[in-house]
Amino acid sequence: MNEKRQIKHVIQRCGGDALLPFAMVYMFYIILHGHLSPGGGFQGGVLVVGAILLVYFGHGYRTTAKAVSFNVLHETEGLASVVYVALAMMGIAVGAQFCQNILYTHGNIGDLYSSGTIFWMNVTVGVKVMTGIGSIALLMLGLVNRDTEN
Repeated sequence: MNEKRQIKHVIQRCGGDALLPFAMVYMFYIILHGHLSPGGGFQGGVLVVGAILLVYFGHGYRTTAKAVSFNVLHETEGLASVVYVALAMMGIAVGAQFCQNILYTHGNIGDLYSSGTIFWMNVTVGVKVMTGIGSIALLMLGLVNRDTEN
């Protein structure tokens, strides 16, 4: 019985390790191209839960908590909030409105960096949601594993 469980664990670990790079690339693709197509910072940031779960199912909670530090996620979330507000205040600083796109004259239509301030705000939202949802996922997995030792 224990041998079958060990084989299943190896399959989960190898499968999760094989899928993790693809999940991360897809997540960052959605965040970076969100201003050009449906999707965006919020959707890409939520996809980080899939990456955290891949590590958790393959390696357990202790490894996941070491790989994804809750404190770093929490501090980065605060930094992303400050950067977003600073980007939004740029409009007021030049005499325009709050959250107004003031850098729109740079780049060609359809290029990755073609929407000025909107691109940076989208990336900032992606980082904020990624860190916020990631820290919530770690807290929830910690509660699930409070009684068990992994």
